[in-house]
Amino acid sequence: MAKPKVRYVCTECGSAQMKWMGKCPDCGEWNTLEETLIQESAAGVGRGSAGSPLGAPQPLALPDIPAEPSQRILLKNGELNRVLGGGIVPGSGILVGGDPGIGKSTLLIQMAANVAQTVGKVLYVSAEESAYQIRQRASRLSITEPNLFILSDTVLEQILDRILEVKPALVIVDSIQAIHSSANNSAAGTVSQVRDCTAHLLRLIKHENIPLFLVGHVTKEGTIAGPRVLEHMVDAVLQLEGERFHSYRLLRSVKNRFGSTNEVGVFEMGENGMEEVANPSEFFLAERLPNASGSAIAVPLEGSRPLLVEIQALSSPTAFSQPRRTANGIDFNRLLLVTAVLSKRVGINLTVQDIFVNVIGGMKIGEPAADLAMAAAIASSYRNVAVAADLAVIGEIGLSGELRSIGQLPRRLGEAAKLGFKRAVVPRNALRSKGNDLPKGIEVIGVRTLSEALGVALME
Repeated sequence: MAKPKVRYVCTECGSAQMKWMGKCPDCGEWNTLEETLIQESAAGVGRGSAGSPLGAPQPLALPDIPAEPSQRILLKNGELNRVLGGGIVPGSGILVGGDPGIGKSTLLIQMAANVAQTVGKVLYVSAEESAYQIRQRASRLSITEPNLFILSDTVLEQILDRILEVKPALVIVDSIQAIHSSANNSAAGTVSQVRDCTAHLLRLIKHENIPLFLVGHVTKEGTIAGPRVLEHMVDAVLQLEGERFHSYRLLRSVKNRFGSTNEVGVFEMGENGMEEVANPSEFFLAERLPNASGSAIAVPLEGSRPLLVEIQALSSPTAFSQPRRTANGIDFNRLLLVTAVLSKRVGINLTVQDIFVNVIGGMKIGEPAADLAMAAAIASSYRNVAVAADLAVIGEIGLSGELRSIGQLPRRLGEAAKLGFKRAVVPRNALRSKGNDLPKGIEVIGVRTLSEALGVALME
């Protein structure tokens, strides 16, 4: 009997090598090469093979291609619509990742019921749970839609046939790592199986103009398991985040060919499943202690939406020769920058202080407009003086201690005024071009330096 031929595929970049190496020569990662059998037969699987009923695509002249995209499927869930860029695009492939038990299946079956009620048939392919288990979850969520079809199967060819038979308006596969092709001798979940199954599913749904949601396992680091090429194959990648023992969840758009990648959807896990949080800013400030030191309110932009979030800081004398710096929800390098400016330009000696900074609610802030709120929270904790409860703090800090202007200031101030904030400290340069565009009902205080801003923010 001939010895089967093998190759080694990198789980990070998807490149193939003919021999095992400790380090992938393409992406440079260590211990990522996985043994995979080489198929001697023609490279074709089920409906994706050459000569299949799908046929070969024909080239189109540029003027003959429709200029407008297909009509999106709008969902009742406004937060999910926002993250998707305005609804589900027909023919798109969307990969959903998240920790086990975080609520991926709950969110998707609720979305499936919505589409089944308003558009048409939905095929929910469960490769890890039986149809009975899905029925039990649907019963807990009071879902009884007759147009929602459940298929418990793991064989790719059979799933492709069922999609062509049912002709659904939406397909959900939970999860892609459990699907395998009978034409591939590798085990389910290996690099070659995940990549091949995804490729054939995407080819079918794009030919039939059916949107597809794929659920992907995540690694211990929180990234989606399998080759990184999987994320490049789909049109959008959504990440569901949150603590399993807390009720709130954040849905982020990591990649989206049809919308912004900065949008965040906020959900609450309740008795009726995943419920959207209509006013995330109010949620992030719900448990705030107004006159506690070490707390300041920032107004970052998440995509097209301004959010008010609380930044907390704790400064305490260090017991070690090297003080600790801990950042949760903000960039660690921004924390080091702000700490250095406070020490050098404001005269706050933080070289012997441990500093801990946390963004409440699990938010992750990536823009520098939260620098001033972070600095105010650190200075407030160090001096044990509270920041005014009705004050929002917005601005980017420069290395000279100056405050730099930030974009879309009227929208940020409007959100702060809506939630009852009476004053806002902003960079003075940001006021020059705004003029009468600023919202009413909130006093805007323009400052040039970090020292001036702290003098206004701290109630000394």
